[in-house]
Amino acid sequence: MNPTIDLVADLGEGFGAYRIGNDAELLDIVSSANIACGFHAGDPDIMHSTVAECVRRGVGIGAHPSFPDLRGFGRRAMDLTEDEVRNDVVYQLGALSAFAAFHGARVSHLAPHGRLGNLVATRPDYAAAVADAAAGVDDSLIVLAQEGELARAARARGLRVALVGIADRAYQEDGTLVPRSVPGAVLHDPQEIVERTVRMVCEGKITTVSGTDLDVEADTVLLHGDNEGAVELARLIRSELTAAGVRIAPLADVLAEKYPVA
Repeated sequence: MNPTIDLVADLGEGFGAYRIGNDAELLDIVSSANIACGFHAGDPDIMHSTVAECVRRGVGIGAHPSFPDLRGFGRRAMDLTEDEVRNDVVYQLGALSAFAAFHGARVSHLAPHGRLGNLVATRPDYAAAVADAAAGVDDSLIVLAQEGELARAARARGLRVALVGIADRAYQEDGTLVPRSVPGAVLHDPQEIVERTVRMVCEGKITTVSGTDLDVEADTVLLHGDNEGAVELARLIRSELTAAGVRIAPLADVLAEKYPVA
C-alpha cells in the first residue's frame, strides 16, 4: 500500500504590521498548519485570519506554543519552572482553541516551537509540562514530536504522537538533528532536500552526516516557509511525493489510517 503523509508548516508567525513567510501560498500546499499562539509571534488578528483560511481550505489546525519570547522569536532558552511551562502552554492552546471554535473547528494537534521544541526532547520536566497541558485541555490532541522525552511523556498520558520528519535538516546517527550552530546543519540544495524527503517517506530511511543510513519513521514532514525559495521548494516536495504514489492528507487522517479504531 502506498504511504500517506501529512505536510505541515509553521504559519501565522507575523506580528502586527509585520509578516514572515508566505502563508497564503503555503496553505495551498500543506495539509496541516502549526499556528503561532502569541508568545513568539502571532496576535489575535493573525490567529483569526490564519484559522479562517485553514478552515476554508481544509487544512488541519495545530497550536504552536513557545516560551514567552516575542523579542527573540521563541529561539532563546528561558529558565522557567515546569508549572510555568505547563501554564504557558495551556494559555496559548486556549487562545487558539477559542479562534478555532469561533470558526466552527477545533485544534487537532500541538507542536512546541523553537527552543521549547528543542528542550522538550531532552528535558523530562518540560516534556511533562507540555504533555500535561495537552492532556488536560483535550486528550484527543495529537502531539507532534521526534522520538525523545516529549514523545514518551505524551504516550504515557494516552495521547497520540505524530513523529516529525524535517526535510531540510541534517540528522545525527542517534536520530537527533545536527545543531544549527554546526556548519551543514541546514540543507539548502532543493534537489537534495526533495530526494531525502521522498526517501524518508517511501523507504523510511535517511542518510546521516556520517553517510550511514538511519531508519526514520515520519507521520508528518515539516516544511519551512520563512526563507527564500521556500514556497517553490514546498511545492516541489509535494509534487514529487505525489508522483511517487504518496497520498497527502491532514495529520488526523494519517493517524486514523495508521491506528484504526477497532
